Amino acid sequence: MFDLTAKVALVTGAGRNVGAGIAHALAAHGAHVAVNDFVAERAAAVAADIGAAGGVAMAVPFDVTDLDAVVGAVASVTAELGPVDICVNNAGNGGVAGMTPTPFRDLAPESWVSPIEVNLGGVMNCCHAVIDGMCDRGWGRIITISSGAGTVGVAIGVAPYSAGKGGGLAFTRSLALEVARHGVTANTLAIGLMEMANRDVTATLAKTIPVGRTGRPDDIAAACVWLASEEAAWVTAQTIEINGGSHPT
Repeated sequence: MFDLTAKVALVTGAGRNVGAGIAHALAAHGAHVAVNDFVAERAAAVAADIGAAGGVAMAVPFDVTDLDAVVGAVASVTAELGPVDICVNNAGNGGVAGMTPTPFRDLAPESWVSPIEVNLGGVMNCCHAVIDGMCDRGWGRIITISSGAGTVGVAIGVAPYSAGKGGGLAFTRSLALEVARHGVTANTLAIGLMEMANRDVTATLAKTIPVGRTGRPDDIAAACVWLASEEAAWVTAQTIEINGGSHPT
């Protein structure tokens, strides 16, 4: 079950945290993984770790907002590993202030740009670079990592981030309807509060979650493995909330 042997997967933003967990999980199930990150050293480190564990991986550092760079990277992946079968759009950006709550009325317009460019534009760029090949071959998986901020919204202060994540979600759902008859699925995982380096913050956040803990990379990676598999062939145009029950829909 969930055999991804020799499938080629591109995972963006995979140099750490959730993206790294997804890359490792796909490789553990047999996929050959192209590990992307904006920071070359992070991508190389994760690819090396996968190789040390017996998997197949290559590092492909690029900026998802640069379409030419994305297209060039996909060409490199195709030359070394083969055509991309699975594209996981994990790269994200919380904006100039990160996730520090700032009312929209107090945000400078230039702070809106990055969350939209990465969380929506980056998803579109990566999908554009791989979708023709997937449709031509009659098989493909698009998985976009979104957030509860893009589905039901969150506390005041992250409106541009919510807009970007919601845009990526809506784009993925629409794309799914276009490519379904070509054997390509496209789904979104809207993830909730994740573990943070600060244990005190994580413990505080955990109290607000019905299951009693924040999310871990493995929680998201497991869902990605399923969606990337043949067993999920009839699942498309869906948004799956993975949040420990934080905001049931």
